[in-house]
Amino acid sequence: MATQFTGFFEFGRRDRIPSPIDPRTKLIDQAMVGQGLIKPEELVRIHEIGQQMDELRPQLPGAHALAQRAVQANQEERKRIKAEKKAAAEQRQTDHAARVAANRQNDIVYLGRGVSAGLADRRSHVEKLAERKLPLLATPADVAQAMGIQVKKLRWLAYHAEASTLSHYVQFLVPKKSGGERTLSAPHEQMAAAQRWILEHILQHLPAHDAAHGFVKTRSILTNATPHIGSAVVINCDLTDFFPSITVHRVIGLFRQAGYSPAVATILALLVTECPRRTVLYNGKAWHVATGPRGLPQGACTSPAISNLIARRLDSRLLGISRKLGWRYTRYADDLTFSIADRSDKIGYLLARIRHITGDEGFAINEKKTRVLKPAARQTVTGVVVNAQPSTSRRTRRRLRAILHNAQKTGLASQNRSRRRNFTGWLRGMIGFVAMVNPRQAVKLRERLASAREQS
Repeated sequence: MATQFTGFFEFGRRDRIPSPIDPRTKLIDQAMVGQGLIKPEELVRIHEIGQQMDELRPQLPGAHALAQRAVQANQEERKRIKAEKKAAAEQRQTDHAARVAANRQNDIVYLGRGVSAGLADRRSHVEKLAERKLPLLATPADVAQAMGIQVKKLRWLAYHAEASTLSHYVQFLVPKKSGGERTLSAPHEQMAAAQRWILEHILQHLPAHDAAHGFVKTRSILTNATPHIGSAVVINCDLTDFFPSITVHRVIGLFRQAGYSPAVATILALLVTECPRRTVLYNGKAWHVATGPRGLPQGACTSPAISNLIARRLDSRLLGISRKLGWRYTRYADDLTFSIADRSDKIGYLLARIRHITGDEGFAINEKKTRVLKPAARQTVTGVVVNAQPSTSRRTRRRLRAILHNAQKTGLASQNRSRRRNFTGWLRGMIGFVAMVNPRQAVKLRERLASAREQS
């Protein structure tokens, strides 16, 4: 009688272990044990696990549904968390944009590459400022309020750009007396107003050195020349590129030394400095491109006062070495003058020390303009002859006498060979200059001018 096989449709399924009572399973189990592929104990354990799986199988659909619901709930929770994070990120962006907008209205945190490092520091030395009777400023908003302008206007005036389509200055060239050309930078109205405020409220409260006579009230070219009258030796030196060599970082240091915070010092320094620029055409648009570092512009009302304050240490050191050697020292802008009453054998040593000190203080001597003047030559100090008494040059006086002499015959208008707009005003100014230096030398000149005007 043939063997009857059961469970034909279940045999070979991969999702369950066949029953041990199935004849085909028995044959396979016997063959595997006979071949030594498995031990009888292992077969028993396998079929026990299969029976446990059959007992649990009716519960699997429910468990599967539960797992699906758990997965779905997890996915929904993840979507909810993602949406919350996205909403939070959008809110942070909105808040950041609002803070940036508020900062742009009320604060300044960036003013260009290479000059913005100190804008985050708002700590001013209040005691120093109060002692010097300077405005108490600590933040950019303080500066804008003191000047009576908005923060965004202050940012626009102080911003440093290597290339810009707009410039706060009008630049033009004027011929130098010694040859070549000098670049003058005239600030536009709004920049000029900011610079006038700085000059009146800050710079004029900081005293220049006693040796400085240029751009100082109650001092002039005459006070600069007077100490050198009747000297055995007069030495004139000239500083090269005096204003441009005073860079923005030196000016920042000046305002910080006065007591202002790095933020305020940076803004003030940017308002009173400018780069030398060249106008170029790119894509049909004019660009003002920087050709050098920011420095004091010749034409700003603040540049003379700042140059005197920056040169205080230079004046102090030059005055010190001069006194040590028995010399006198004065400075008018970039003109340095040294003199001694008696003959000296230390001229070379003094010149060497002058070169060393000026270089150490960030300046340079123009060797072509250095002059050592003895009494046999005409000794001039800032245009004033100082050999025996203060006076103007003979050439100047002779020229004025010749003009006035001829004017008595042919009239003043005929002598205006330079075609000056106000020739009479120019003559009065020149005679006034002579009178300032030596009043006695101007008496006859004034009489001749009055006579010439009566005849004209």
